[in-house]
Amino acid sequence: MLVREQIPHFGVNAGKIWGILYQQGPQSKEKLMTLTHLTESEFYPSLGWLAREDKIFEEGNEWYRLDTTNLSDRIGTHAGIIWKLLDIWGNIDLSSMRHLSHLDEKEIYAALGWLAREDKIWMDEKKRYYLK
Repeated sequence: MLVREQIPHFGVNAGKIWGILYQQGPQSKEKLMTLTHLTESEFYPSLGWLAREDKIFEEGNEWYRLDTTNLSDRIGTHAGIIWKLLDIWGNIDLSSMRHLSHLDEKEIYAALGWLAREDKIWMDEKKRYYLK
């Protein structure tokens, strides 16, 4: 059975972050997580989603504002690594992604958000990710 909830929530959660930044201006990651009630595993895919939309700028040390993104090189490169793993393995879980990519969990989640915004991935009920 295909889980269709988490991937669409990446975009919904990105909208929450965008809304706070639009209304209140630059915020720290911690403040954004508090105001949106997002966990890190929800925050970072949203960051990747917004970076792919070219809407979020990291001011330094996890402070963010709305602007043309400066995260494309980093998150886009990580998304390419995750995409290649999925292309080679067919499906893969988060633990295997960490082991094979040498990326940390935050980097992987942001990359998954980027790929989700491109509508390139889906996830099954066992939380294994696949290319569409």
